[in-house]
Amino acid sequence: MDFSWLQKYGPLLLEGAWRTALLVILAGIIGNILAILVGFGRISRNPLLASATLAFTSVIRGTPLLVQIFLMYYGLGSVFAGWDWIHGTFLWAYLREGFWYMVAALAISTAGYTGEVVRVALLSVPRGEIEAGRAFGLSGFQVIRLIWLPRALAGVLPTLAGETVLLLKSTALASTITVMDLLGAANVVRSQTFRTYEPLLFVAAGYFLLTMLIERGFRVIERRFAKAYRRA
Repeated sequence: MDFSWLQKYGPLLLEGAWRTALLVILAGIIGNILAILVGFGRISRNPLLASATLAFTSVIRGTPLLVQIFLMYYGLGSVFAGWDWIHGTFLWAYLREGFWYMVAALAISTAGYTGEVVRVALLSVPRGEIEAGRAFGLSGFQVIRLIWLPRALAGVLPTLAGETVLLLKSTALASTITVMDLLGAANVVRSQTFRTYEPLLFVAAGYFLLTMLIERGFRVIERRFAKAYRRA
């Protein structure tokens, strides 16, 4: 194996790894916030809201992620590009970059899949705990923030860790819309050096390392949740 190319292309690969990590962080934060809203919407007593969130999760889970990415980038991107007034605003600096369409597509996909996980977690919380919070005079929002949501999420942290790892793997599609992520950087190396095995081996090691960091992070969160409940 020959890694002499690494000295020249190492910075490009590191930049791609950082961009991959940034995709996971941004899409994960936005997507999980949306997933919580979707989860509550799915169990809502409002039939319109429940039906709308059910339709959302069905569409997201029933269509390929690559199609969703293309609809975001080539569909919405073309619409925004046709609005002349937007070219002179600060928004155009973001709307012309594939990176932000990838963040949006990954966040929406995360919301669709993780929203169902949150729905099941919310339903698994014993009603007695929620009623006890109300009996102590907590408002509806306080019950959700202090009892219902933490209790639900604590039970599905391992599942959320798995969903985040799947999100990381999904970022490999970013290069299809010109985003220079880790795999995209490796493809540049492959095309310019005609080396195939070594760049892909570097990419595999990078994804493995990021996966280990994600799992380690969720283990830390699980321990903190456990300590908080012991103190309570």
